[in-house]
Amino acid sequence: MTLTSPSTSSDGVPSSEGAAEAVPGQRFASPFAVQTPTGAEGWQSMYPYYALLSDERRESEDGKFWFFDGMHNPEPLYPFDTIMTENWWVAASQMSTRVWPVPPAGGIDHRIINGYLYISPNAVTDPDEVARRAQDFAVRAGHYYENWDEIYEQWVAKATDCIERLKAIRFAPLPEMEPESSVFEHRGVYSTYDLLTSYGELIHNLFEMGSYHFEMLNLGYGAYLTFREFCQAAFPGISDQTIASMVSGIDILLFRPDDEVRSLAKLAVELELTDLVLGNEDPAAALKAIGDHANGAQWLAAFEEAKDPWFWFSTGAGYTHSDRAWIDDLRLPFTALRGYVQGLLAGEDIRRPLEEILAERVRVTEEYRTYLPTDADRESFDGLVELARQVFPFVENHNFYVEHWHHSLFWSKVRELGDVFVAHGFLDDREDLFYLHRNEIYSALYDLNIGWATGTEARGVTYWRPEIERRRRIREVLKANPPLPALGAPPEFITEPLTVMLWGITQESVQEWLGVDGQEGGELRGVAASAGKATGRARVIIDPEQLHEVEDGDILVCRITAPSWAPVFSRLSAAVSDVGGIMAHTAIVCREYGLPAVVGTGFATTSIRTGQLIEVDGNTGVVRVLEDVSA
Repeated sequence: MTLTSPSTSSDGVPSSEGAAEAVPGQRFASPFAVQTPTGAEGWQSMYPYYALLSDERRESEDGKFWFFDGMHNPEPLYPFDTIMTENWWVAASQMSTRVWPVPPAGGIDHRIINGYLYISPNAVTDPDEVARRAQDFAVRAGHYYENWDEIYEQWVAKATDCIERLKAIRFAPLPEMEPESSVFEHRGVYSTYDLLTSYGELIHNLFEMGSYHFEMLNLGYGAYLTFREFCQAAFPGISDQTIASMVSGIDILLFRPDDEVRSLAKLAVELELTDLVLGNEDPAAALKAIGDHANGAQWLAAFEEAKDPWFWFSTGAGYTHSDRAWIDDLRLPFTALRGYVQGLLAGEDIRRPLEEILAERVRVTEEYRTYLPTDADRESFDGLVELARQVFPFVENHNFYVEHWHHSLFWSKVRELGDVFVAHGFLDDREDLFYLHRNEIYSALYDLNIGWATGTEARGVTYWRPEIERRRRIREVLKANPPLPALGAPPEFITEPLTVMLWGITQESVQEWLGVDGQEGGELRGVAASAGKATGRARVIIDPEQLHEVEDGDILVCRITAPSWAPVFSRLSAAVSDVGGIMAHTAIVCREYGLPAVVGTGFATTSIRTGQLIEVDGNTGVVRVLEDVSA
């Protein structure tokens, strides 16, 4: 299918025509001017040299636009967790530069500053280069678009196989004596080899899934962006949320875990287990009480079936080990379970309003189609909206396979490896392993093997504990010093699709961050992500642990939501986030739940306090503080 629109070139490349330009002389603080907080000196030693600012690249780095990636890494990075950022640094960027390539988009650069991840989208601005890239893009992307469903089916098989191989990886302490089987089977390789190769398999498995992550994602966003540009050119003044409504209402995997909880709630009502569910806030106590009930076995069987894979659902973006999955901490799904049971007992319909959303999708699409003046325009519109709807499920479904199912399993395997280091005296706690970079772990494993083989105490037994304690102290200092939202020189144009769609970084948002247009006191502006207006008390959530504090009618104020927060949305009246664009999870979930939302505000969590009465206008993208918490 050819991707064309009134505001794209004939090769289907989103144009930069009409983009707002930066005001000359306006810029954010230099990244080189960011001071190290007292007590965090030496933080750079925790991270690889290539992720740091450098004097050799000062002119280039100071002239780039850097924004804080609070979506994936809201806190200072643990050294090991950089595997995720380094993974997508290559995987996402190569898709836009070497694989497709997306004509106006370069890669997304990374730098770690005071432990926080800053990223910078590169743009391709030379018309001749854009034209050359467009030819390659049309051939390569066209193949994927024309065979999308078949390729997606292959993708699911690849991703599932990657997950199954991850499950099979095992870590165990080295034995007192090599098993006799190693001798009598003439293997010729032994436990030390197995330990090293298993770790290599673990790391390679992560990078394999990381590559699958972006195989189709950029094309998914590209198809939506092209549809968006067609609509913006054909229907001047059309809002992003109206465009998004034309592809909403598609059942996607990210809602499946929440749907499983709803089903468990219905089953609890049918089996007359509601008193046990409602009377035990502790999940372990609830499970025990249900197990002791005559009808409990049937419910527990359904619960166990739902858990794997649907409870491998991270409470964060999946990019940090500290965001535990539902399967590790059942409080969030059980809180939702109790809420759904209460709703059912009250005679409420606990289903998502999918039918209403589909009806609205049909209505809006048909209405705007009638505004097009020619058959050719209507044919282009039909093709673009069809493709956007076709690719949309992958844009969200990949998250369950990658960030949730796979990555949650990955973190559990790293913890297994941490137990090996604890058993051999290197660490006091399995969680301490995350203070080592993945490449340092290779060295530590070999040190461990040396000590086992020689019988001499390994150097790591005395080396790593004080070093980990030093890094722990540094990270706590960095965590107490939140980052600026942006650094460096604002770009002339932003053309990288992930930057616009996921983070909501546009010329307009950058200018608002700079304060060019000014913002009234008590008012924030962002992306109007989901229609409607709501007034309520703010509930500022910085840590997923705070989700248990959400009360009915609250307005969620957060850096960014995670898909696993979906059960909380049934209790909210609206949502506001610091980061995110029209296709960020906060925006998508709110549209599917019919909640007003404003995303990409930049400063909501730092300027709004829990308890304040606020108004969220999802039609205009404005958030207003109406009453202070002390009022």
